[in-house]
Amino acid sequence: MKKMNFLTAGLIAAMMIPAAAQAQTGELRRDRQDIRQDQRDLRNAQRYGDHRDVRDARKDVRDSKREYRQDTRDWRRDARYQNYRAPFKYQQFRVGQTLRSTYYAPAYRPTWDSRWGVPRAGRGLTYVRHYNDLLLVNMRTGKVVKVYRNEFRWR
Repeated sequence: MKKMNFLTAGLIAAMMIPAAAQAQTGELRRDRQDIRQDQRDLRNAQRYGDHRDVRDARKDVRDSKREYRQDTRDWRRDARYQNYRAPFKYQQFRVGQTLRSTYYAPAYRPTWDSRWGVPRAGRGLTYVRHYNDLLLVNMRTGKVVKVYRNEFRWR
């Protein structure tokens, strides 16, 4: 019976991890919306309000940006501890090098995320995670188009 409870607890925990990551993504989205709203309020205060309204609106923008930075830091810290193992040793890739197809198998292709600060991959291109690096790779030829070093390291 104890073995069954342990197994059940493990399954529940495995199902909760993606939900927690998704919750953080939604939190960051709401933080960005709050920043935009506070910036609109600041513009309106500068146009129509007095100096106290402007001061309060600036404080709100500062607080929203601070909260967003903290949440982003937390998200990156959690992303650092995600289970990522590669069956090959680290190699520092450069633009123009050709990858073997095992390097850009679907398991190493993360879903694009706007928080990375990189543009979406175009047609025929994909992002590949190689340890802490993010590589933009041509799917047809396997050539590295762009390298983003230490994209997944904790900041």
